[in-house]
Amino acid sequence: MKQNKNGVWVSWNENLTYNYKSLYKITTEKELQEVITNSEKVRFFGTKQSSADIASGVDTLIDITTYNKILSFNDAEHTVTVQSGVILGDLLEAIEAKGWCIPCLPDINTITIGGALATGTHGTSGKLLCEYMTKCSIVLADGSIKVITDKDELIDPVRVSLGALGVFSEITFKCEPIYTLHIKEGPENDAVWLPKIKERLKKHDFLRILWLPHTDRGYVITGDKIDPNTEIIEDLGPKYLKHRRTASKILYKYTHVFPWITAIANKLLYRGFFSSTKEHKGSLYQATVTKSRGSTLELAEWTIGLDVFPKVFEELKTEINKWSNKSFIHIPMDVRFVYKDTSWLSYAYGKDTVTMGCVSRNAATADTYEAFKSIENIFLKYGGKPHWGKRFAAKDAELSKIYDKWEDFKLLRKELDPTNKFLNPYLTELFNEKTNN
Repeated sequence: MKQNKNGVWVSWNENLTYNYKSLYKITTEKELQEVITNSEKVRFFGTKQSSADIASGVDTLIDITTYNKILSFNDAEHTVTVQSGVILGDLLEAIEAKGWCIPCLPDINTITIGGALATGTHGTSGKLLCEYMTKCSIVLADGSIKVITDKDELIDPVRVSLGALGVFSEITFKCEPIYTLHIKEGPENDAVWLPKIKERLKKHDFLRILWLPHTDRGYVITGDKIDPNTEIIEDLGPKYLKHRRTASKILYKYTHVFPWITAIANKLLYRGFFSSTKEHKGSLYQATVTKSRGSTLELAEWTIGLDVFPKVFEELKTEINKWSNKSFIHIPMDVRFVYKDTSWLSYAYGKDTVTMGCVSRNAATADTYEAFKSIENIFLKYGGKPHWGKRFAAKDAELSKIYDKWEDFKLLRKELDPTNKFLNPYLTELFNEKTNN
């Protein structure tokens, strides 16, 4: 175990900085227990890619990225057990080598497994990543180990818990046999793709829509399972498509000063990078997961019931198309679909859900990005829920109205962590807890 003293913790997008007294890099469960037992306040982090202020802000920090072993495979049950600091990409490559997959994957592969679970990370046309977890061990505030399986009642609050109940240690995932997707991509008018959502969810194994504000279009991506030997004519579009992020960075450079430039930039980006069609095949991981994120950015994401989404979408579109409004939104807005589950703090608790991401390409000026406020106001109006690892302003008063199990979670958190060891200032405010501990 390595210890750094009296340093500065800086988030991935450099928007958050905190002084700390001790930062530990741990490699074993015993070391994880030791640090937690001996700390008055402690938080833990992975690759720092959360836009929410959940990872730092206390004297003692644990860097979980060195706790990163793939521990075992169970061939009979198609399960894999890993330490919580494993990077998602490393896990996915390991299970693909076994001929397996996890059937619903997030867009990015550089996050740690523990952080992905704790914040409710998800993909599309499936469930949250944590729903494929069948067993886990967590280190509680007193340093003891609690082992939880998917047969235990505690699994539902633990799956999405913001690291407020304990620290994920070892995690077991249920995998499925690997499959190949035939991916087709292309633009469609909003009037075409919006009413087809439910039909396409039934028809396709994978559905994702990149909505392009101020263009009246979405870029629709569908995937269908095929025999891996099926031949298709691959079309990855013009070679210049790989320069989209660079073009976006240039076009959005001054949009925090002149927001209306965004509408023009979006139209140019649509014509240059979203107007062509593409076709290819590959595994879910190969075909749909971004292998790097490039420059820093700031993200918000909100979820809403599938049945309500068309109404929310139309209201959002009407609002941001007003030239009197400052909420010009960088493209794309990522629209994905999550099926209902029973995890207490899941966005899809009890109902099928649509998620809608909102990105600012200028991380340094994200505090003045009016779109984050407009998105939040509209989604909250209809009972929408924020992504725990991304930017939002709602706190206990609002969250208690939209999460059926919010008060139950708070009671359980207090029971498992009576001295508030795992709360930093942000989480203290989020849960409306007293600050005397």
